[in-house]
Amino acid sequence: MTKRPFYTWEGDTLVLNILGTPNAKRDAIGKVKGHQLCVSVTEFPRAGRATDHMVRFLAEEFEVRVSDIEVVFGRMNVNKQLRIKAPKRLPAVIGQQELGR
Repeated sequence: MTKRPFYTWEGDTLVLNILGTPNAKRDAIGKVKGHQLCVSVTEFPRAGRATDHMVRFLAEEFEVRVSDIEVVFGRMNVNKQLRIKAPKRLPAVIGQQELGR
């Protein structure tokens, strides 16, 4: 079994640990750093707006509705955990083979 410290599956829900970078030049999913996936967003970090922007960006990336993503913790922090219900697409860092689980 492959160790995947930055994400786990709970049924069809992907639980993802994220290190967010607000006020970036572009929205992007980056590399894994420690036990977190780096995600950059262009929004300024004020009153949770960067996290809200990240959720909208990731909803497009994972091909889910915004309402299918829950911020478990870290709405006002760079360290976050998200639950993504039934993602239809996965970034390369997680791997397309996971969809066929």
